[in-house]
Parts: sequence; structure tokens; C-alpha cells
Amino acid sequence: MSEEKNDNLQFADGGAISGAGDTFENGYMPDNKVVENSEVPEDLEDITKIHETEGQLPFAPVEVLSGGKKTAVDAIEESNAEEGENDSADKHDLPEVNYESLSMEALTDELEKLTTAEKVMSVKEHVEEIRKEFYSKYHEFIDEKKEEYSHENDGDTTGFDYNFPLKNRFDQIYNQYRDRKNSHFKKLQNDLKSNLDNRLAIIDELKNLVDSEESMKDALKHVNELRERWRNAGPIPRDKYNHVWNNFHFHMERFYDHLHLDRETRDMDFKHNLEQKQKIIARAEELLQEEDIVKAFRELQSLHKMWKEEIGPVSREHREEIWNRFSELTKQLHDKREAFNSQIKEREQENLRKKQEITAMINEIAAETVSSHNGWQNQIRKIETLRNEFFNAGKVPLEVNEDTWAAFKAAVRNFNSSKNSFYKEIKKEQQDNLTKKQELVAKAQSLKDSEDFAATTPVMKQIQEDWKKVGHVPRKYSDELWKEFKAACNHYFDKLHAHRNEANKEELDAFEKKKDYLDSLKDFELTGNHKTDLDAIKKHIENWKAIGRVPQNKRHIEGKFNKVLDALFDKLSLSKKEAEMVKFSNRLEQLADSDDSRRLENEQIFIMRKIDEVQGEILQLENNIQFISNAKADNPFVKEVRKSIDRHKEELNTWKEKLKQVRNINQGNE
Repeated sequence: MSEEKNDNLQFADGGAISGAGDTFENGYMPDNKVVENSEVPEDLEDITKIHETEGQLPFAPVEVLSGGKKTAVDAIEESNAEEGENDSADKHDLPEVNYESLSMEALTDELEKLTTAEKVMSVKEHVEEIRKEFYSKYHEFIDEKKEEYSHENDGDTTGFDYNFPLKNRFDQIYNQYRDRKNSHFKKLQNDLKSNLDNRLAIIDELKNLVDSEESMKDALKHVNELRERWRNAGPIPRDKYNHVWNNFHFHMERFYDHLHLDRETRDMDFKHNLEQKQKIIARAEELLQEEDIVKAFRELQSLHKMWKEEIGPVSREHREEIWNRFSELTKQLHDKREAFNSQIKEREQENLRKKQEITAMINEIAAETVSSHNGWQNQIRKIETLRNEFFNAGKVPLEVNEDTWAAFKAAVRNFNSSKNSFYKEIKKEQQDNLTKKQELVAKAQSLKDSEDFAATTPVMKQIQEDWKKVGHVPRKYSDELWKEFKAACNHYFDKLHAHRNEANKEELDAFEKKKDYLDSLKDFELTGNHKTDLDAIKKHIENWKAIGRVPQNKRHIEGKFNKVLDALFDKLSLSKKEAEMVKFSNRLEQLADSDDSRRLENEQIFIMRKIDEVQGEILQLENNIQFISNAKADNPFVKEVRKSIDRHKEELNTWKEKLKQVRNINQGNE
């Protein structure tokens, strides 16, 4: 601390003293030192009390004196010793990142960014976590590919080999980092040993200085040089840290005791040290309000290091009080850190619960029976969503991390196994479909140039129907196969249409004539004489039929003519049955001219159903009459039922006449 270094006490000869203190600041009684009885502890218990008061022991760790129980101060001392060994100047906090949520590409980019831009020790934990996550995802990915290969090769994985360039890139980056880290550790070990030797040499030099014959001025100058060399000596192995430091402090105290410094100078130094330690306490109080617990605790470690290494002792009257205050603040901050860690553990337990639920949901989905491509695609989307939720759920307790990941991988593997089995069957089915469609293409191509249209057209239509019934084929063949099939069919039907256009020239002429005739009917008007008008309408029907058939794709004109007839019949005073039969006869003749026997057959089936329905209704009405047989003939209900029976019988006769006409036409066609 530069400002504190400038506050060091100055002697007239230029020698600086920082940390000069009372003879028994750390409980040591130097040999050949005469002291006042009031300054001497009465027994070893008092010496131990002084040690505990300042939190410093020369050769025994604190936990030994405190019954084996580690305190907040102990934790900080150990951490400082560890960071001293690892060169704390090379360490700094990096923001927490949920590496589980990153893809392998993102993890590789993150590794490259950390290892090229940061110091080796500052990223060590992050790098290892990235490596663990990358390899977890990589092994899962390779397992999926291997399982797919196994399904495609009937369970044989002998020749499985999957090249994944991203892994090569990741390994290259990591290996470069590992080489840098190994070089760093090798150098660090050499530096630690060299620094330890250097510090031990400084202690020996300081020890010998006590018995030297140097003048006070030279001795003080020599001590300040040793102190400066000590500050710059660098880190040492952490298991030597406390012992070496306490040894140095002990011999530094012996040196100042040996100088017989006057009490006024000592009190000035005590006062200066008290002020510096009060500043540390004030800062520790501020740290209690710091929201970033990790940052606060790290700074507390630095405060302890300053208290121990950079500031000397205070007078006995303040010693216990000031140390107890600092220890209490340390405990409070330590308790906050423990509470914070408890919250982290609670979050990790909650994350564990979420991940276990996600794994259970994946197992449930894997156990579902799915028998369609769309169904599996929906399941795949569900699994992908759950995978992302798993990776975004956050960390779980370290002791169950491997088991949690293994259970998740097993669940995903089970799902993939079921999915791959389905698609293996689909692939086999698609191969069968491919063979069927190839046969249909070959058949269509063999018939496309046929001129026996009467025999070939039904076959080509059946080929098209068969094509529709065949399922999917492998995508890489689908488009080309369809183009070949479509080209063959189009080639044939283009020839057929050309032939029909030539052969049906008369039908096209008939269509034009019927268009003209339909236009002429717009001016036709009824005279009002029933017989005359009916004969005129029938004449129009005969003229229309005499014109002849029209092409199949022009048959809509028949519908227009029927609408005109319906309008004319509505204006005639014909009975309902008579009008119905005239219109039906005209429609029936159009069906007969359509060359589609199925249409006549369908009409006959429809009429037969209507006959059955009307007969059933008549039977029901007659049964109803029987239930009220004792009613009078003029009963309104009875009269209404009998009227309904008569109407249905009249309707039945109409349907029977229609059926007779249809059958006559069918017999004529035979």
C-alpha cells in the first residue's frame, strides 16, 4: 500500500520503520531482553491469549488452538495462502456462464476467446467446465450417430466412423491452452522454490542482524532493505506460507526489541498502526452492505492480508478490542457468504428437481406409441424443447451432476432408439414403394404411344389410381420419378385428347348449335293454352335432343337448358306428377347419352332407396291408424293421417314410374 508506506515512521538518519511494535505484540520474549514486569504475561495462557487477540501464530495454525474447529478467519488465511502459491496477481473473477445452455459451436468459440485473451490461471476453472460440457455434448452426439448407423446396418457398428471437424478445432485450442498451462505450472514450481529459498535467506540475514555489530543507522537501513526484498520476494508454497511469514515477523520483532527503541517512538508507531487498522475495520463495515457477496468476501481476504502483512501491532490497551471487532465483522461477512452459498445450493436443488422432471418427461415421450411421420416430427420438436429447457435449467449439486447427466442422456438415447426404429421401418417401406412406382413408370412408358385408346385409356387411368395409393419413396428419388411418370401420362393423354378433338368435331358443332338454340329460347313465351304450351315445350326438348351430343367438357350447357325447362314447367298448369315426370324423362335421356353407365346405375340405386323410404313411411302411418281404430271417421287426426297416406302413395307411384323408365333404358343398353 503506497500511501501507508509513505506514512512509515522516519528517523533522523533516514531509516524507516513500519511495523515496529511492543516487545510482546506476538507473545515472544527474546533472549537476553530485560523488560518491565508489567509487560510480561504471567503464564503461557496469557501468551496464547495475545496470539488469539491478533490472530497471528508463529508456528501453529489457528485451528490447533481452537480445538480443531475452523473459523471464518481460518478460511480466509487458507485462501490467502493458496492464492499466494498460485500467484494471485494472475487471478481475477470472471462472470458466471451457464455453459450447459451453449451449443458445441458456442462452447468452442468461448474456449478460443478465453484462452487467447486471458491469463492461464484466471480461466482455468472456466476452461475445464467448458471442456466437460463440450465432451458431454460431443459424446451424446456421437452416440446418436452411432445408433443411427446401427439401425441402418442391422445392428452392426463395426465400420462406424464419424468425422466431426468441430472437435478437431476444439482439441487444437484446448491442447494449446494445456501446453501454456503446463509451462506456467513448471515455471511456477521453480519460482515457488526459488522464492522460498530467497525468503528463508532473508530470514537468516535478519536473524543474524540482531547479533551484528552494525551501527543503528546501518542496521535500520539494512532492515528496510530486507523488508523491501521481502515484499518483492513473490509467492511461495502454501504449506510454508504461515510458518515462513511468522518466522520473519518473529525475527523482525526481535530486531526492534534489540534496538531498545524509546517508548515515544513506539507509541507513535502504535498510533499509526491503529489508524490503519481502523480504516480496515471501516472498510469491512462497508463491505457488509455490498450486494455482491463474492466480491465483498474477496476484498475481505485482501483486508486480512493487509492486516497481517502490511500493518504492525497496536498498543495492548486496543489490541484485543480492535481484533475482536475485525473478527466479528469477518464472521458476519462469512455468515453472509454461507447464507449466499446456501441460496446457491437451494437453487441447485431446484435445478436438480427441474432436470429430473424433464428427464421423466422425455422418458414418458419415449414410451409413447407413434405410428406416423408427422407424429414423430411432433415428438422430435417436444424433445428438442425439453433438451433446451434442461440445458437452460442451470447447475445442479456437484455430487449428483454426473448421475443427472447420465440419466438425461439415457432418456434421450431411449427416445432416439425408438425414433430410429420407426424410421428404419419407414425406410424399408419407402424402398418397397420405390420398386412399385418404378414398375408403374415402366408400365406407363410402355403404353404412352399406344393408339388403341379404347383399351389403353382405362389401363392408364388405373395406373394413375395405383400411383396415388403407393406411399412415399426416398426423397432423393421422389422428384425425378414423378417427372418420368407425369411425362409418360401427359404424353398419352395429350394424344388421346388430340384424337378425341378430331373425332368429336361433330360434338363441337353440336355445342355451338345448342348455344345458339339456348339464346333463342330467351324470346319464347307461353300462350296460356295448356296443351299448346306443353306441346311447344316438348317440341323444344325434341329439337334440343336432335342437335346431338356435346363434348364431355361442354356438358354444362345441358344444365343451363334444364334450368330454362324448369322455369317453363313452373309457369304451366301441369299437375305436380306430370311436370316431375316430363323433367325426369329429359334428364334421364341426358344421363343415357353421357356414356357413363355408372351414372344410370347410381340413379337407379337412388330411386330404389327412395321407394323403400316412402314405403316405410306408409307402413308407419298405417300402423298408427290401427292404434286409433275405434276413433270416428270424421276425427281430425284420423283424417290428417289418411291424407298423408294418400300423398305418400302418390309419391310412391311417381318413384315407381321413374324406376321403370330407368330400367327400360338399362335393358335397352344391354
